[in-house]
Amino acid sequence: MTRRQFLAAAAALAVVEPLPLWAQGAPRRVRGTIDGISGRDLAVTTREGQRVTIRLAENASVSALRRLELSAIAPGSYIGTAAEPGPDGAWRALEVLVFPEAMRGTGEGHYAWDLTPTSSMTNATVDSAVEANDGRSLLLTARGQQVRVMVPPDVPVVTPIPAAMEDLKPGAQVFLVATPGPDGTLTASRVTVARDGVVPPM
Repeated sequence: MTRRQFLAAAAALAVVEPLPLWAQGAPRRVRGTIDGISGRDLAVTTREGQRVTIRLAENASVSALRRLELSAIAPGSYIGTAAEPGPDGAWRALEVLVFPEAMRGTGEGHYAWDLTPTSSMTNATVDSAVEANDGRSLLLTARGQQVRVMVPPDVPVVTPIPAAMEDLKPGAQVFLVATPGPDGTLTASRVTVARDGVVPPM
């Protein structure tokens, strides 16, 4: 995989705008388990239990994820985090992706996300990271907006790494964004796949 392909694959982890699920003609975030692959057709059972077939582009790129320690989220890091609102007014992270420096600025902003019914996604620079009794408190800045996020110790912290088509095996969990064509065929140019026990948490 070339550097350009890797960065394109990693970019799939943070879509700039919220995508309505299963709306006619709209791109769809697909989270699920691979049932099989035939040529470039990837059969997936989604987390909602629906079986879909996704045609992979001829130049489709594949990425995996590597775990990081919570301490890797440091001031100056550029991250993406899905979070839910907490009772104290701060967001509580469900996952954190630490972007490579070359991807700084990807999908910057704070917007609705469909990991859970009440989740948001924030792609932003870490202004401060303070240790707390219940995790790591982050102050993030995205496009001039400040967002405070608490990252509990058990939340997955990951960073993208290159993977290969050979990693798309039955039983592997995937995250991808698929675009429906005029005939309803779903296509995708990037896939993030579970490898070495690290499941896409976004």
